[in-house]
Amino acid sequence: MFAPVYLDWNATAPLEPVVREAMLPWLGSRFGNASSRHEYGRQARAAIDEARAKVAAAVGAHATEVIFTSGGTEANNLFVKGAAGLMKPGLIAISAIEHPCVREPAKQLRRADWTLREIAVDRAGLVKRTDWLAVLATKPALVSVMLANNETGVLQDVAALAREAKDAGAWFHTDAVQALGKIGVDFRALGVNAMTLSAHKIGGPLGAGALVVDKRLELAPLLAGGGQERGLRSGTENIAALVGFGVACELAAARVSGENVRLCGLRDALEAGLAAHGMRIFSAGAARLPNTVFFAAEGVDGETLVARLDRAGFACASGSACSSANPEPSHTLLAMGVEREVARGAVRVSLGRDTQERHVVDFLACLGQQMSELNNLTAVAVQ
Repeated sequence: MFAPVYLDWNATAPLEPVVREAMLPWLGSRFGNASSRHEYGRQARAAIDEARAKVAAAVGAHATEVIFTSGGTEANNLFVKGAAGLMKPGLIAISAIEHPCVREPAKQLRRADWTLREIAVDRAGLVKRTDWLAVLATKPALVSVMLANNETGVLQDVAALAREAKDAGAWFHTDAVQALGKIGVDFRALGVNAMTLSAHKIGGPLGAGALVVDKRLELAPLLAGGGQERGLRSGTENIAALVGFGVACELAAARVSGENVRLCGLRDALEAGLAAHGMRIFSAGAARLPNTVFFAAEGVDGETLVARLDRAGFACASGSACSSANPEPSHTLLAMGVEREVARGAVRVSLGRDTQERHVVDFLACLGQQMSELNNLTAVAVQ
């Protein structure tokens, strides 16, 4: 019987077995509250400290710069709202292709008299230089540009952007959720003020993330309470999830170089097959994550194709998992100038640690069959 093939690793990655093993004691025999002063509490605090050190080491940061959150969404909100909360209203600039968990809190700042400016991107999905310089000339207070796009996989030159933004007096944040574990990520080398990470994209548990933030920055907390996480994220810590996050970061950092090369080879083979099927591959000429392919077929609805592939045993996506309830075409593709009807046909395939060459071969064969059937149905409807 055919085994289903998972090709949606940018949405989430399955929990690593070694991560699960590390978490299990904290779901049973070890249960202390890290704020307690007895031995149970001290063990819990030590586990959190160890996890924090592992996350920091994976991205070249200091442990004191890691603020644990419930995931990437909370971390992005913590930066956007937390930074704005201690500033006079000004201008916040974000790229036009940011994830909704950056775009939406940035929009909400308008209620507090902030001005929002979206930085245009070119047809490859890269920040448009002329618009970027125009934005800097307006002296933004806050800037957020993602390191790797969750749909196209396009990589921005964040180090250069951060340097120029800081020279202009802005605080610079990058959402590195999709980059971690797929390329090397170095907080110091990027030169950003803050950076967002998430556990479940790298084989860690759902519900754990972090904002890595320069200690010189002051943020207003989103949650008030007992003062955990340097007072920036009050609430009793989810120790099992944080332990898992730390182990997942350790694994990801150790594997990233080898996996990068292997996944690049699989991606290139996939794209060659897609080109043979007449597919349009978005951002093909730009520097991208090694595992991500975003493509479309002329005249084919992406949701329909994804549903047919799913029934055939291949799990992929028609865009970002976090905005799949939105019937509108990908805002990333629209920002890149892709025609709305073409954008409606977009399908994302993202590869991961379990993806093998045979999976790519089988997927391409299945895609060819599905396209043939859809074309036949279209021909019959026209008749």
